[in-house]
Amino acid sequence: MATGTAQDGTVYDLSGPTGAPAVVLIHGLGLNRACWQWLVPELAKKYRVLNYDLFGHGDSAAPPPDPVLKTLSNQLANLLNHLSIDRAAIVGFSLGGMIARRFAQDHPARVTALGILHSPHKRTPDAQAAILARVEQAKAEGPSATVEAALVRWFTDVYRAANPGMMELVRSWVMANDPAIYPSIYRILATGIDEIVAPIPPITAPALVITGDEDFGNGPEMTRAIAAEIAGAEALILPGLRHMALAEAPEAVNRPLVTFLDRHLGATP
Repeated sequence: MATGTAQDGTVYDLSGPTGAPAVVLIHGLGLNRACWQWLVPELAKKYRVLNYDLFGHGDSAAPPPDPVLKTLSNQLANLLNHLSIDRAAIVGFSLGGMIARRFAQDHPARVTALGILHSPHKRTPDAQAAILARVEQAKAEGPSATVEAALVRWFTDVYRAANPGMMELVRSWVMANDPAIYPSIYRILATGIDEIVAPIPPITAPALVITGDEDFGNGPEMTRAIAAEIAGAEALILPGLRHMALAEAPEAVNRPLVTFLDRHLGATP
């Protein structure tokens, strides 16, 4: 694995065979590229895997002032240009799934396939008010104000009680965010959805959309709505899992995702 830094301060890892089909992994709000640690080893056996930190997260630089979803799509485009990667499958988790859809709208010819994991669609008025309230809470009090409630939304009760080490790991990722930057990215998660609902022109890349049936903020109805807007897209609902299924039950996510990528990227299983 090689680690590098692009001109705009984006820190990335690149692994897997040179010349293999490229797969890009985009993490969610408050996390960092380490959240893909349960998937990268499997993908890197046959794909060129690019895993990076969003602006304001992990080791990457701060975003430009007043970032919007398009800002994060541009970050990915610039990173691919930096690495001379023309086309790639884009896999995004939560906010990363929003970025993946925005990038597919902005650069359709560069997307070979889309994996959209636990990502939002249009919210109800009550749900939208709730997430905007969390943005304001994070702005006033920092990441610590929202992290404990997030862990409840992200992991099932039984798993959370039995795995304090995982809770501490994920808590540490969120708490590492700069309180001066975190709310501006949180606001993209809350308000950027309008940029990608009912896209015109529509997204045409093959797509797999996954969520858990207990992911209450990004639930089955949202996953089905996302898939309905992409011709031929597949929707998969994981039973008994919440938002961070990729950490709680990696195989439940990895198995269908790798099968999907193998089918559309032509790699040998």
